[in-house]
Amino acid sequence: MKNERFKALLFLVISAVLWSTGGILIKLVDWNPIAIAGIRSGISALVIYLYIRRKRKNTKQKKLFKLNKVKVTGACMYASMVVLFVVATKSTTAANAILLQYTAPIWVAILSGWILKEKVKSVDWVAILFVMMGMVMFFIGDLGSGEMFGNLVALVSGVALAGEMIMFKLQEEGTAGEMIFLGNCITLIASIPFILKSVPSMQSVLGLVLLGVFQLGIPFIFFSEAIPKVSAIEAILISVVEPLLNPVWVFIFVGEQPSKWALIGGIIVVSSVIGRSIIINRKNRKMATS
Repeated sequence: MKNERFKALLFLVISAVLWSTGGILIKLVDWNPIAIAGIRSGISALVIYLYIRRKRKNTKQKKLFKLNKVKVTGACMYASMVVLFVVATKSTTAANAILLQYTAPIWVAILSGWILKEKVKSVDWVAILFVMMGMVMFFIGDLGSGEMFGNLVALVSGVALAGEMIMFKLQEEGTAGEMIFLGNCITLIASIPFILKSVPSMQSVLGLVLLGVFQLGIPFIFFSEAIPKVSAIEAILISVVEPLLNPVWVFIFVGEQPSKWALIGGIIVVSSVIGRSIIINRKNRKMATS
């Protein structure tokens, strides 16, 4: 049992590290951002399809996919998120793109009250206030610059990610892979007009393969295998590796530095999300033991 849990935690760390390479790989691919998102998702869809097919075969389920309104909505949210994230990474710093997207848990808290009819707790409102303060920091110094657009797109990508998380909660258990697969297919189809406009260089093709297989496809497989075997707080804390490492790789290989205000904002955002998760996890444990 301990070996299984250790393996699951290791899988989560591997997933977060592989996801964190998105910023540097997207920066190195010289192509239209929507075309990048489409090809990355197309390759990832193939990887995930092979994984889902194998899982279904092992459980002897004949039908591979079952479509419903929630699954399609979640897939569209996912497609919006991956496209917006690539556009944001190309339009602003990698740090701004990933850290503004990382506000997603706060949007989940807000949307849960509206869509899932869940009560927004006082700890949520406190976290929301601090995240809003952190978000303001990202925009200080970027007023009038080209990065303002990228910051706004990154913020919207966080909202789209929150919508996807909500759809995960509404979807029946064990079908997250199908939603992600469908979302990748939608992304590929929607990006075809942009893909046909130009041909990427060989270096860009290599970057696209790495994005599709190692940055998006394989991490999802590791994540889906690990998530049932770890606690929610462990999953949240380990996932912080992604927004922290993403700008580090870009700084090392490209020399891109986030602004002082973006760093302060990032610390506030990440601390708020982690703090909220720890407090909620402790309250849930107390309720479970009482």
